[in-house]
Amino acid sequence: MTDEAHQRSDGADRALTVPLCMIAAIMAAVAAYYASSVFAPLAVALFIMALVWPLQRLLQSHMPHLLALLLTMIATIAIGMGFASVVVWAVSRVGRSVMMDFSRYELFYLSFADWLELRGVSIAGIWADHFDGVWMMSMARYFGSRVQTTLVFWIIAFTYLLLGLLEVGDIRRKIMAMKNPEAGRILMDGTRIIAAQYRRYLMVRTMMSALTGALVWIFAKVVGLPFAEEWGVIAFALNYIPFIGPFLATLLPTLLAITTFETWQAVILVFLCLNVIQFIVGSYIEPRVAGNVLSVSPTLVLFVIFFWTFLWGLLGTLLAMPITIAILTFCSLHPRSRWLADLLGSPPKEVPSSG
Repeated sequence: MTDEAHQRSDGADRALTVPLCMIAAIMAAVAAYYASSVFAPLAVALFIMALVWPLQRLLQSHMPHLLALLLTMIATIAIGMGFASVVVWAVSRVGRSVMMDFSRYELFYLSFADWLELRGVSIAGIWADHFDGVWMMSMARYFGSRVQTTLVFWIIAFTYLLLGLLEVGDIRRKIMAMKNPEAGRILMDGTRIIAAQYRRYLMVRTMMSALTGALVWIFAKVVGLPFAEEWGVIAFALNYIPFIGPFLATLLPTLLAITTFETWQAVILVFLCLNVIQFIVGSYIEPRVAGNVLSVSPTLVLFVIFFWTFLWGLLGTLLAMPITIAILTFCSLHPRSRWLADLLGSPPKEVPSSG
């Protein structure tokens, strides 16, 4: 076959690859949506596995494999439960205060409703129709069912994690023994890069969350907003959730400020200052600290967050960036898909020497 024929054949293959990839992506999205109870905990387990594998590898170099696995799982669960306990402590303290001071919020609502009534907008009927006792009971049942579903989800996720950590060595040997060396190379290099990217992503996110929480705590202390420490903890936790978290971290303290300060100017000042903190940390400091790990098109970031939120809810919001990092990394390692990684992001081209 002549060079011209080779070029035509290669061009036809590339032209066919794009629609096939689009069809595969659509089918994968449909599967992720309808089988979320299977794929969502698996995605969480893979993400955690990438984070804790260095600890597992370090421990099993000094002790039996099963003992190292047990200690790794204990450390992972302890860190997760510690984080959840601190967040629950902060939320419960603020929540109890809000419930005890509910009459003031009700008074504010009535005055606000009267203000709207004078301008031809009626919300009293809407409140009576939707926020009655039946609604409260349905919400209580909903949250109860969500707690049960969340517990089952994490049991499945940690089962995946346990089995995955047990099989890391076997999977690596199977990949290295693959008959297609190019596919084996992409899998090995890709998993090493993705794991390193995940660890750096979480480190950067934790640093920025800690900085945000500290600034919110200091600001709340200075202006006299109640529960300064609790708001700092809540801001720290919510900062892990892209877009939605920072918005809630500014909205919730502002709602408390409504019943704390006497003037609207003070409430607006609290809202604006909290937004300034979020903007400085999220839009100025974080991009400079993150470097290439978050070097993704802002349009793509917004799209994947809304897309995965639609598929998996709040969990999808949390996993949107890790999943995107994994996809772009694998795309960058194959010649035919490298253009997509170059267009939408710039994951590192170097491969870590250790796995």
